[in-house]
Amino acid sequence: MSSIDGKLRVMLVDDHALVRSAVRQAIAAPDVELVGEAANAQEALALAPVLRPDILLLDIDLPGMNGIDALGVLRANAATAKIPVIAVTASVMQQDRKLITEAGFDGYIGKPINLKEFLATVRKWLGEDS
Repeated sequence: MSSIDGKLRVMLVDDHALVRSAVRQAIAAPDVELVGEAANAQEALALAPVLRPDILLLDIDLPGMNGIDALGVLRANAATAKIPVIAVTASVMQQDRKLITEAGFDGYIGKPINLKEFLATVRKWLGEDS
């Protein structure tokens, strides 16, 4: 974790308010801080360099720019290039997962979100024990 206070700083990008609410509940822990939320890629691309989260949870199917294209922009920006980005998506087909992996995401979390598994997955990708 890069946070001075030892908290895991998470940013969430999803266009569905119910998903954002579920993720807020999933990561509600004393050592986790939701530092920002965005409902689309454009908001995320503006916020991420400022907030510099420890991890970014990015939906694939977003209005306007999709999550795969947004990842490309994040990786091209020196301020956000090294932030681990986890795809959070309802795309469960094998070819979708392959596309997500090949795009350079650091991980994948499927929807609907199982809250306990969700937090365990995020911590796994950060190399932490739950």
